Amino acid sequence: MSRDTQLKDRWEILVKKLSSQFADSDPLELDAIIYLVGVQELGQIHKTYKKDEKLNLMHIAICRLLEPYGYYEFDFFDEDGWPHYTIKEELPPLKAGEQSVLMKEALVSYFLERDYIS
Repeated sequence: MSRDTQLKDRWEILVKKLSSQFADSDPLELDAIIYLVGVQELGQIHKTYKKDEKLNLMHIAICRLLEPYGYYEFDFFDEDGWPHYTIKEELPPLKAGEQSVLMKEALVSYFLERDYIS
């Protein structure tokens, strides 16, 4: 199976599983899944977040997801328990489709590491 086909298959499995768990089976969009990773990484699951906090959660998720690629490095947790990352390497300029593939690949890897999907 080609790498692209495997990523596509795993992505579909991930979306289906997360959608059934969090969205009454309505397919979750990429941004929603990134948001879920942010909430997971923060660890404050049963909290209502304001708009700016939601953006910060997505930032946490992106940093965490791209950390294995060498773009970010975990730095510290602040007094409120929010993780902070430092930029190790700037992301190269990517087209929208390339960004989407990178994030899908990072998300699949994240959930594979946690044995959420196989």
